[in-house]
Amino acid sequence: MAHSLLILNGPNLNMLGLRQPEIYGTTTLPEVEAMAVAHGAKKGVNIECRQTNHEGALVDWIHEARGTQDGIILNAGAYTHTSIALMDALIAAEVPAIELHLSNVHAREDFRHTSYIAKVCVGQICGFGAAGYTLAIDAMLATLEAQS
Repeated sequence: MAHSLLILNGPNLNMLGLRQPEIYGTTTLPEVEAMAVAHGAKKGVNIECRQTNHEGALVDWIHEARGTQDGIILNAGAYTHTSIALMDALIAAEVPAIELHLSNVHAREDFRHTSYIAKVCVGQICGFGAAGYTLAIDAMLATLEAQS
């Protein structure tokens, strides 16, 4: 049976390729999503990608993942550093999650060093740009394999 992974992208990630390319690169979100879907297909994994600038939509999608997705890869953007609601949603969903960031948040401003969601994720990938998405898919598959 093929695994199903949900990749969620939060605020401002729709602006990838335009917004601060010196930090986030020039790859657009549709390009990132296509790369993730193609990588998943090579691994026999169904990948569903969604993006929103709204915290509540992320919470709803995380809730919907319960019982329907095998794993969540979450680039929560700035909500990483502010959202207890996302942390609580991940707990409620009972689906393994990986926190993902394009930039190395630990080499940036101090406020970016705090993550509310890291506490409830199986791991964190940051600083590898768009390649972080394929790394996260592979890490999630290894996590799911170890759990079975």
